[in-house]
Amino acid sequence: MSRLRLAAALLALTPLAALAQDRALTLKRIGAVPTTGDFDAGAAEIPAYDPVSRRLFVVNAAASTIDVIDLSNPAQPQRLTPISVAPFGAQANSVDVSNGLLAAAIEAPVKQDPGVVVFFNTQTLAPLSTVTVGALPDMVHFTANGTYAVVANEGEPNADYSVDPEGSVSVITVGNGTAPTVATASFARFNDQADALRAARVRLFGPGASVAQDLEPEYVASEPNERLAYVTLQENNAMAEIDLANARVREIRALGFKDHSQPGRGLDPSDRDGGIRIGNWPVLGWYMPDSVSLYRSGGESFLVMANEGDARDYDTFSEEARVKDLALNPATFPTAAALQADAAIGRLNVTTVNGDDDGDGQYERLYAFGARSFSIRRTDASLVWDSGDQLEQITAAANPRFFNADNTENNFDNRSDNKGPEPEGLALGRIAGRHYAFVGLERAGGVVVYDITDPTAPRFQHYLNPRDFSVDAETQLAEVGDLGPEGLIFIPRDESPNGRDLLVVANEISGSTSIYQVQISNR
Repeated sequence: MSRLRLAAALLALTPLAALAQDRALTLKRIGAVPTTGDFDAGAAEIPAYDPVSRRLFVVNAAASTIDVIDLSNPAQPQRLTPISVAPFGAQANSVDVSNGLLAAAIEAPVKQDPGVVVFFNTQTLAPLSTVTVGALPDMVHFTANGTYAVVANEGEPNADYSVDPEGSVSVITVGNGTAPTVATASFARFNDQADALRAARVRLFGPGASVAQDLEPEYVASEPNERLAYVTLQENNAMAEIDLANARVREIRALGFKDHSQPGRGLDPSDRDGGIRIGNWPVLGWYMPDSVSLYRSGGESFLVMANEGDARDYDTFSEEARVKDLALNPATFPTAAALQADAAIGRLNVTTVNGDDDGDGQYERLYAFGARSFSIRRTDASLVWDSGDQLEQITAAANPRFFNADNTENNFDNRSDNKGPEPEGLALGRIAGRHYAFVGLERAGGVVVYDITDPTAPRFQHYLNPRDFSVDAETQLAEVGDLGPEGLIFIPRDESPNGRDLLVVANEISGSTSIYQVQISNR
């Protein structure tokens, strides 16, 4: 069977075919900020938009700048003079905008040292104030009314794991005409609760690390009333709840795992199986979300998470191994030899930290990184809905010749053994009374759109990938389209420069930033 026919057959077996017939929302790419010419260098990572100046601000790690884009005409965005972050640190990792303020999270020249958040005027671009935060500030997020700027300080160790700073969350009270003040929500009070957290399936495993050192905050979402924030702890497969007024970590909650042996929750685990083979396997997937966003439905708050997955891989410590290189317990895996073949799950990357339940060197369970999905959870971390294997099914049908391709090469099936399409960034939007999730797929590329108005039954709407697989990414960067969607933002029509709902996607591999117009059709 051809790859195209196989993909179509696979899709026909899922509810997606029916969902596609009910599509009402589509995306149209109406403009783009051309590539900077920096291939695979993070030249367009995280965007933020200011409706007053009609400017887009995009993190450019390659140039250590924040690129400034005039978005007055979304079909023809224009680059303006960028903001250099060199006077403040090594590079910006994140930006956000509120009430005429641009906040930039900037890491120190030595990643393990404290970073800073710098506030700029969005119209004059003048720096207004600088506050010191934790090590490796990875994401900055303004709360709904701009009272707080909340910063996820990842606190990654250095290459040989000899220096491992604490992860933390900085809560910056922005102030109204006064200098901002910063307080730290520390995880140190959980240092004596390591055993209990591990028993709850929070992944704590860094060499010699305390709980506070081991936890690595990644992304932030907050309640509209500005009382609580929720922070993903990606490598730890957990989330934290933060009391903003008191800058205090209230709870750490584990996120559990997906069972890929269950119907509708399969995966393609091999890059050497000769085709598209999404199926059920005796593998568990840690969710390990990167981005998170919050919306309200039926009077309740829900968190939407993109389950990218991320392994720790350092010079002196790595948790990654292929299934074929592990000893499997024959009682749990009676067909281990067949399973460990390259065309089965032998090539799949899994963690060595979890799964050897009795410590005898044989694995009773296999845990992969990420869940190849996006999820909706209540704020207590309980799972409401998960997209299962739909993202791989969707991309298989859309681009069967380049299923699970990497974001740097046009290579069929290359990422099946390692996190698949890799959902990473997401944005939420409310349009005509309905809620939508826009999820970026880091590897094969493109954006998947779901109607999430009913959090228990989201409906697939659209998948659009502007990547041109016919050209070589590295040598024809200006022609390739977009590679590696990293950061996404939704601009509602009442803030949009053209009066239409827009989606902006920054692409870290191609260094391009795309502007999509949201189109609603009658059902």
